[in-house]
Amino acid sequence: MRAEPDARLRIGYHASHEQFAPSALLDCVREAEQAGFSAAMCSDHFAPWSERQPHSGFAWSWLGAALATTSLPFGVVTTPIGRRYHPAITAQAAATLAEMFPERFWMALGSGEALNERVTGRRWPAKAERDARLMEAVDIMRALFAGETVSRRGGLIDVEEARLYTRPATPPLFIAAALTPETARRAGGWADGLVTINQPLDKLRAIVDAFHDGGGAGKKLILQVHLSYAGSEEEARANAHDQWRFNTLTSSVAAELKLPEQFDAATRHVRAEDLDESILISADAGWHAARLAEFAELGFRDIYLHNVGLNQRAFIEAFGALVLPQLRGGA
Repeated sequence: MRAEPDARLRIGYHASHEQFAPSALLDCVREAEQAGFSAAMCSDHFAPWSERQPHSGFAWSWLGAALATTSLPFGVVTTPIGRRYHPAITAQAAATLAEMFPERFWMALGSGEALNERVTGRRWPAKAERDARLMEAVDIMRALFAGETVSRRGGLIDVEEARLYTRPATPPLFIAAALTPETARRAGGWADGLVTINQPLDKLRAIVDAFHDGGGAGKKLILQVHLSYAGSEEEARANAHDQWRFNTLTSSVAAELKLPEQFDAATRHVRAEDLDESILISADAGWHAARLAEFAELGFRDIYLHNVGLNQRAFIEAFGALVLPQLRGGA
């Protein structure tokens, strides 16, 4: 029997480490909390997506500061497949945050992109191997959070007598990051929930249905929404084109590009009018509220908003005043 989803709608703020210095992002999440956002999440990158983006702070250090200086719950999208992070190290980092800030931290686990993971000099695996590595990593981390001493050799990821000496009373949620129905279906059996990004409603519905069919019925559904809001339609579209045009790339292409300049080269012919399927672009706050309500109707009860422009303060103030009250009223 399919469990009914949580009726409460939680609107969160997405902190983009690629676009802002960590100190500026701390200010953003504090302002978002004051404006009425009820949660936050962040990226975990080694490099930004574009040479037009000047930052890429270390997410795990920043999360400790963000959790300590707000009352918001936080999530992070990370990749524990034994390239940049070994799953034992990811588990230790997550356990530390979850022990200090009980039931306020979750992590979304994915197979990653070469842009971030190849920096350790190790071979970048094909997608099938990355998926298999992710499953091994999940098994290792679940065993560690259960208090086991873990040793494994002969698989894709080796572990030798790893043990979490500091563990939280409640482990953080393991959320699956999925962009396709195929990945979502596989995730239904192992993940505590699903996170994906905004797409046309029919594509999102297919991802949700696949997750449910794979065993995810009744589990948490999280949506990260890329949007561009500004004082005029022209400014909103220009901001999206300048900062987030690479969102038009397919996930298979984005996973293989290695440097920010390669993302810029791959999207040099993308026009501002090509972005409507991947970014919600409008200067009308009411229009944005209506689109977000449609996502909620698909079952997403946790929706994190990423305004892709650099005008974060204007976005936070406007959405806090004009959008969040509408969505709460609708919920």
